[in-house]
Amino acid sequence: MNPINFKRHRFPPAVILRAVRWYFRFTLSIRDVEELMAERGIEVSRETIRCWVIKFGPLIAANLKRGRPSPTRRWHLDEAVVKIGGRRMYLWRAVDDEGEVLDVLVQKRRNKHAALKLLRRLLRNTGVHPESIVTDKLASYRAAMKILHLQTRHHPGGMRENNRAENSHLVIRRRERKQQRFKSQGSAQRFLSTHGPIYNPFNLQPHLISRPGLRVLRGHAEAAWAAATQAA
Repeated sequence: MNPINFKRHRFPPAVILRAVRWYFRFTLSIRDVEELMAERGIEVSRETIRCWVIKFGPLIAANLKRGRPSPTRRWHLDEAVVKIGGRRMYLWRAVDDEGEVLDVLVQKRRNKHAALKLLRRLLRNTGVHPESIVTDKLASYRAAMKILHLQTRHHPGGMRENNRAENSHLVIRRRERKQQRFKSQGSAQRFLSTHGPIYNPFNLQPHLISRPGLRVLRGHAEAAWAAATQAA
């Protein structure tokens, strides 16, 4: 973990981290975070919170990614249409079979080169060679898998087979509506690259586990957050 430097900031680290965590962890706008801070007697402007999010969000996300265990070897890939700046773009998303967000990539195309870029990023950044990759029936996946010699591990199917990836888009859809759409491809990519690693430790799926088990997992998530946000 790389310690985070909070020097030359007027507010203490605990306040900064709380604002950043609220923004990425919950479906809140910068204005919502400002109001929650004011409710607790902390007067901070929206512009200040926005600067905190841009500066500290990626640092925390990078630390959380370093501390996470390796994902499983069963991956689910999917793409969804998003409107950014009035243009039609595609949100490519990869998760493992436990719902861990592996990568999110905003691209202008829905073709072989876009699928290939996502797969190469996954293989490079995860360090895991998948045993199965489930996708929809888009032909671009087949072409990309053939280039990477992964066609024997590729399992194209319908929406039901790839339900894990389909459901993972719902969180981003809610954020997209809250933010009244993403403003540019770059800002969308920056937000999504930070959101995924912060979302992962707290994605506990409480409906699938007992209450004592949930307390244990929440404790692990809090410990991971504390380690990732340690001040220099």
